[in-house]
Amino acid sequence: MAQSKARQVGLWIILGLLFVGLVGFGSTGFNGNVRSLGSAGDKDISIQSYANALRRQIDAFSRQIGTPLSFQQAQAIGLDAQVLSQLVTTRTLDNEAGRLGLSASDLRVRDEILGLDAFIGLDGQFDRDHYAAVLRDNGMTEAEFEAGLREDLVRPLLEGAVTGAIARPVAGAGVIAAFLGEKRAITWAALGPESLLAPLPPPTEAELQAHYEANPEAFTHPEERRITYAWVTPDMLQDGVTVADQDVRDLYDSRIADFVQPERRLVERLVYGSDAEATAARARLDAGEAGFEALVAERGLDLTDIDLGDVTEAELGAAGAGVFAAATGEVVGPAMSDLGPALFRVNAVLAAQVTRFEDAAPDLRNELANQRARRKISEMTEGLTDLVAGGATVENLAEQTEMELGSITWSEGKAEGIAAYAPFREAAAAATPEAFPELVELDDGGVFVLRLDGIDPPALRPFDEVRAEVEAGWRAEAMAAEILARAESAATAIAGGAGFEDEGLVPTTEPGLTRRDFVAGTPPDFLGRAFALAPGETAVLPHQGGAVLMRVDSIIPADMTDPAVAAEAESLAAQARNGIAEDMFAAFAETLRARTDIVIDQAAVNAVNAQFR
Repeated sequence: MAQSKARQVGLWIILGLLFVGLVGFGSTGFNGNVRSLGSAGDKDISIQSYANALRRQIDAFSRQIGTPLSFQQAQAIGLDAQVLSQLVTTRTLDNEAGRLGLSASDLRVRDEILGLDAFIGLDGQFDRDHYAAVLRDNGMTEAEFEAGLREDLVRPLLEGAVTGAIARPVAGAGVIAAFLGEKRAITWAALGPESLLAPLPPPTEAELQAHYEANPEAFTHPEERRITYAWVTPDMLQDGVTVADQDVRDLYDSRIADFVQPERRLVERLVYGSDAEATAARARLDAGEAGFEALVAERGLDLTDIDLGDVTEAELGAAGAGVFAAATGEVVGPAMSDLGPALFRVNAVLAAQVTRFEDAAPDLRNELANQRARRKISEMTEGLTDLVAGGATVENLAEQTEMELGSITWSEGKAEGIAAYAPFREAAAAATPEAFPELVELDDGGVFVLRLDGIDPPALRPFDEVRAEVEAGWRAEAMAAEILARAESAATAIAGGAGFEDEGLVPTTEPGLTRRDFVAGTPPDFLGRAFALAPGETAVLPHQGGAVLMRVDSIIPADMTDPAVAAEAESLAAQARNGIAEDMFAAFAETLRARTDIVIDQAAVNAVNAQFR
């Protein structure tokens, strides 16, 4: 039954995608006398089906990456070849179904067509004229569409014949569910500096020297680049830019919708086909026979389907006055909307928001000043470029223009001052002593020129210079070692029968953890170690300069009668069965392709592809 439902859902998805793909290609797509780009056995591979499938794949990939995908990019990743291969496989399966005499009845095809949203008219019913018009607009005849639909309905029958006998691996799924459902009762405690029985003794000079010599990378400064630069940014210039009061007022007025927002409501709208239906629904609501959510569900909708978001009174039209007079949670109507009579529910009241000109003016003035400073720098750029090309030094630019001179000792990871700009860091990293100066733009509209004066290679800093850092490193390392030793000692005692409290520790008890749980305050391998221990055994794990001590109190086998465990076993069995079925059907399809006469007209394929460029 579940498999049958899954196939029905898959069919609806295929049909839905078909009509998404149809929209927009028919009238502007491939035209001409040639309607086929090849065949698989006795089945033609239509140009329209290839064009629709290719358009769908490009659109889907564009949504996935969040940016439009050009046809050239699609070809570069082989999307067109993939679509054609899938289409050839589909038609190969259709050819085999025809050879076996599989078919769908006219009644089944009729029922599917009547149920497709693409052919529903304004009255909510199947519209025969609309059906014909949609197909005509997309370059298909009724006979072609119905033949294709019949094949879509038959294909699952062929799949069922191939994979129907595959049994679900219930035993294996049960073993995995039992493994995942097994639990551990654990007691654990975190140990930090406070758990030490005695303070850490101060380090000797020999210990500090040994730590310094054992960890040279911690006390080595990276390569440092000595750089002189000249730069100018809008912030440097905008204090000298004059902005007229009228310009600030004009900008405020042009954005008045941002500063003066009328009162709004969060509203849901449930539309009905007639006044009588809406009135009857309201009567049932008032009588307490049905809640608003129940009315929504009766119409086959979710609350998200009827959510209008935040709206103004004007946007609600004739219903606006009533809705804006209602309190939060109240249902208003029936009232007329642009889609017909409707009930409205108010979910929240959003008060009007007004930002006065006097309050907005300082930010608007700064914005205008910054814009004009950016424009001034843009106008300066040509002259600065000419000066650089003419051999002007960084110092010359600072003397002759509004650029400011600066210097920095820059290394990887340094991001203060001018190094806060990524373009500067990139230019600093790539600079060479012999390179000519180059004017580079900054993200905020500024520009800079730099000169590399020298490079200091990585070097171990003198012990005396980093003594404080050495001592801090030694203390952290020594403290971690002492805490770990303390934890190991406590673990031995606890494994021998002592309690956590006997060792001065504050325990936390976890009565039943599975392998997929997470315990805050523990290292990532906490549960992995716990599930490797027998009851009564202990383990110590280093964690953030301290340690975590755990004891497994008991092993709790999975309860296979637990509905959650049983459901997981059922799901695992279904997933395994579906995976086997998919692999088997894919192998079957490949075998069919190998023994089917497949012909592709590459010229026709190229002609369709040309329409996408």
